[in-house]
Amino acid sequence: MPSLDDPLLIYSDLDGTLLDIHTYDWQPALGWLEKLRDNQIPVILCSSKTAAEMLEIQSDLGLDGLPFIAENGAVIQLDVRWNDHPDAPRLITGAAHTDIVNVINQLRDREGYKFTTFDDVDERVIGEWTGLNRERAALAKLHEASVTLIWRDSDERMAAFDDALAGLGLKFVQGARFWHVLDERGGKDQAINWLNEQYLQREGALPTTLGLGDGPNDAPLLDSVDYAVVVKGINRQGVALKNDDPARVYHTHQPGPAGWREGLDHFFSS
Repeated sequence: MPSLDDPLLIYSDLDGTLLDIHTYDWQPALGWLEKLRDNQIPVILCSSKTAAEMLEIQSDLGLDGLPFIAENGAVIQLDVRWNDHPDAPRLITGAAHTDIVNVINQLRDREGYKFTTFDDVDERVIGEWTGLNRERAALAKLHEASVTLIWRDSDERMAAFDDALAGLGLKFVQGARFWHVLDERGGKDQAINWLNEQYLQREGALPTTLGLGDGPNDAPLLDSVDYAVVVKGINRQGVALKNDDPARVYHTHQPGPAGWREGLDHFFSS
């Protein structure tokens, strides 16, 4: 079992995990966030959100300056102390947002796929979709290396779209609410492995890793860590892991930040 006395990294999804899927409340997790901060254990946020959104959320949660993983791993923000790193302050993996927009718009025009991207609407509509205020909804549009969309076509058409993207070096990822298109070289697992390597190089040893997530797009995150918490989520498909050994993986009974707290209680309070 992991210990708060040992070198440790916490990788956490946001919506539906550390944040309530409907209200974005995180107060049930506050006690553990403070305890981890007191123990100098980094909480590395790992989400489909944009970097602009995540900088604001980091500030809300008292996690300023720590690394984070944005846009499902296509964007990696480095630790503020790593200003000597050649990729500081932020690493972009693979194709840029504008290039991906051009590709999927061409596919939509040619094949008639039905979907609506965040680029197709203004922040007022995004606020209606997400419950975010106008300011945060505007930040949600600032993609750097992915596209977020609502799929409005059949499952069969989705499979064809997925295949078309794969042939172009892109992948289609399902989140808690939306779908995301990013370069196949990005991903939460690749981003975690890259950050782990940075910690190994800088500290001489790889810390124990624990991850928390609730959606299908969190499976790569949870498969890439030593210990995993599957927070009870709203997605009917659940989270399918390669290694669901109960010694490594805990499934919570509560959703959102209460489940986040439950998962850390399980691994550290026994």
